[in-house]
Amino acid sequence: MSQSENQNIPYFPGTMKINEKNHLEIGGVDTVYLAEKYSTPLYVYDMNLIKSRLSEFKKAFSIYSKPTQVAYASKAFSSLALYQILAKEGVSLDVVSGGELHLAIKAGFPAAKIHFHGNNKSHQELVEALNYNIGCIVIDNFTELDMINQLTTLHQKNINVLIRITPGIEAHTHEYITTGQEDSKFGFDLASGQAEKAIKTALDCAYINVIGLHAHIGSQIFETDGYKAVIERLMQHAKQWKEQTDFDLKVLNVGGGFGIRYTKADEPLSIKDYALSIVESVEKNSADLHLELPEIWVEPGRSIVGEAGTTLYTIGTEKNIPEIRRYISVDGGMADNIRPALYEAEYTGVLANKVYAQYDTTVSIAGKACESGDMLIWDLALPEVEQGDYLAVLSTGAYGYSMASNYNRLPRPAVVFVENRQDFLAIKRESYDDFMRLENPIADSI
Repeated sequence: MSQSENQNIPYFPGTMKINEKNHLEIGGVDTVYLAEKYSTPLYVYDMNLIKSRLSEFKKAFSIYSKPTQVAYASKAFSSLALYQILAKEGVSLDVVSGGELHLAIKAGFPAAKIHFHGNNKSHQELVEALNYNIGCIVIDNFTELDMINQLTTLHQKNINVLIRITPGIEAHTHEYITTGQEDSKFGFDLASGQAEKAIKTALDCAYINVIGLHAHIGSQIFETDGYKAVIERLMQHAKQWKEQTDFDLKVLNVGGGFGIRYTKADEPLSIKDYALSIVESVEKNSADLHLELPEIWVEPGRSIVGEAGTTLYTIGTEKNIPEIRRYISVDGGMADNIRPALYEAEYTGVLANKVYAQYDTTVSIAGKACESGDMLIWDLALPEVEQGDYLAVLSTGAYGYSMASNYNRLPRPAVVFVENRQDFLAIKRESYDDFMRLENPIADSI
């Protein structure tokens, strides 16, 4: 039976296929072997697909006549080994905390290619960024602007910055992952005049070099109208600010948010289509406004690692409510993938140990956390499920491990990279003893 002959088999990205044992295989490695070797829950990353996506982005934006930067948005997933691979692939890195910056430093990531984001950067985080001589800080508010001015003046150290703008443009996506609207915790608002004030203030700072503007309108976006609208709006204001001040738009960063396929209902554009629309829009607005072409920067995260990740679970108990629902529980859930509970995110999956079989049952996949809302997938067509089977939930590479928690004292899963029939343990599984390292017993005298 081929994949096309069974409509219940989902779209398989990257190197994923079914082998002669009827097992799901990723990167030439049997997922049943991985589950037995590393235990479950287990995050598995197809490194060939990650590298392929990085190449697609670089190639897609190479049509532009000016320099471009593809900066991986590491909030989607970060690890020491991944940062080392990204450095070899020649892309830039977007970090949003001192922890991500520290990891990048430990990985030896080139400082000049690191961009620091975040709406509440601490004094210490900014000091670390300046000490490491990172390439760019994206300024989010006036408090931060003042801190950077004080620190750069104190240390007589120059820093390149982008001014983050909230352009008043909303992407067609879930309200919790929309970031470009006027009422947002991110960036300087255009309508109130905050953005203009920030530009003028930053330009007056002796050691702050304002190289451009940044805007991010949301995530999981399946069209290009939002990008075109934000480019037009930002470049119109850049023209105005150029006439009124010394502002020169050298860099235009349009953020990320490029959508991926989670289920068959999702129809994202190709990376090439996103890039072509962005490049053409920048070129058109530059020509219409008589502005020099700026560099184009983008920040893909989910679209690099999302479809490359698969989470393996072991099937445990079940509860069957006649004529209502059949619950199948797995050994993970909201502690390793909070997105269904947080965003009502939808996923699909297969039984990794018997992919091709008669899909004659519909089940709901429940996590093991003590919460009614801990449901990974509500209605999933599967072959007959047995305790001990392995469930593979697809496209979990973004915001799984990075948002994982120890709720109910569940250890965070291991992370394995697979490529060319080899598996590599990138992040070890947490143990109960790992919890105890941070615990202090109460003294007998208390």
